[in-house]
Amino acid sequence: MEIYYWKNHQQQEVDFIIKKGNKVEQLIQVTNASEKKHIHQREYTSLIKASDDLKCKNLLIITWDYESNEKVEGKTIQHIPLWKWLMFPMVVNQVFFNDSNNQTAIK
Repeated sequence: MEIYYWKNHQQQEVDFIIKKGNKVEQLIQVTNASEKKHIHQREYTSLIKASDDLKCKNLLIITWDYESNEKVEGKTIQHIPLWKWLMFPMVVNQVFFNDSNNQTAIK
């Protein structure tokens, strides 16, 4: 597993790109938001753009205390509180990394 950072020419950025071999497994944004209304639109915009560019459907926003699955521009984004992500990393990672529908090759 390799971890990268993504930024494009429009200065959009994604905090973590998780890659195994040639496949991008997951895109992760991190925010201190505790409610949906506190998550800035730029978090979604950057995640969606990176998802399109890297052909990855496995999208996660780690929040302070907000949890949900939401459709944004036709893509499902999981929001999970940091404490849960830290306490249950194996469970969270198994859900994400074992879903073959979310694994795509970089072109």
